Amino acid sequence: MTMTAFRISNDTIDPAALARALVHARTGACATFEGWVRDHNDGRAVQRLDYQAYAPLAQSEGERIIDEAREKFAIIEAFCVHRAGALAIGDLAVWVGVSAAHRGAAFDACRYIIDEVKKRVPIWKNEHYADGESGWLHPDNTPVASERK
Repeated sequence: MTMTAFRISNDTIDPAALARALVHARTGACATFEGWVRDHNDGRAVQRLDYQAYAPLAQSEGERIIDEAREKFAIIEAFCVHRAGALAIGDLAVWVGVSAAHRGAAFDACRYIIDEVKKRVPIWKNEHYADGESGWLHPDNTPVASERK
């Protein structure tokens, strides 16, 4: 399977297919992270959310993060997929997978990738709350704007 190391997707993420792309003869460890849509944030009930991304910049910054992980850690392969569009509670919003010869590098690189994606990639989340309000959050979860419906 040939794919870019980072991508924004409007389609459902298939973690099993992505994990298969991490397998190599040199692989001794695999670490994955799945981020799901939860029903609450900061004490508020969340009903659903929408992700929007500036795709060209998100793609280039995401690729840069994967490249940095390759330089910093002894990894064999790494991928990250982040959803865009409308998501329901329980949907898979982001997936990161890393393979390495040893578990330490796989764990460390996986955490590095998700942490940096949340900090640096231009993806905004609009949470729709049970009380009828909605609020835009930057990837680092800082509020951008709030509106009442």
